[in-house]
Amino acid sequence: MPTILSVETPGRNAVDVTRQVEAVIAASPAAGGIAHLFIQHTSASLTIQENADPDVMRDLIDWLDSVAPENGPYRHDAEGPDDMPAHLKSAMTATSLSIPFADGRLLLGTWQGIYLLEHRRAPQQRRIVMTVIEGV
Repeated sequence: MPTILSVETPGRNAVDVTRQVEAVIAASPAAGGIAHLFIQHTSASLTIQENADPDVMRDLIDWLDSVAPENGPYRHDAEGPDDMPAHLKSAMTATSLSIPFADGRLLLGTWQGIYLLEHRRAPQQRRIVMTVIEGV
């Protein structure tokens, strides 16, 4: 049965959701398998990145802003100038991730964390569907 993780974002930023995912794994009876994450939005995304130096995520957000700037020559602008760039950023990153776990712990690398990338300027309430797949 999937779990819905609810994440409040402060607007365009990277939100570390590693602990929320770890809590679901720790509460699961599964000894090992895959944690699958899927974000239910088209203007936010997921990534696994370094969690030691916050400049990594700042630089990633700045780079995404440079590749998909606001006020570009976009047809779709129904929800404001940050709307279409948010869709482009989501298309360039991931809407789902699969992470192995064993003994109730995610098998992330030493410096890895799981992030929700919020591509809109305004704060949002985002949903991530998490499915624990046992014994893969």
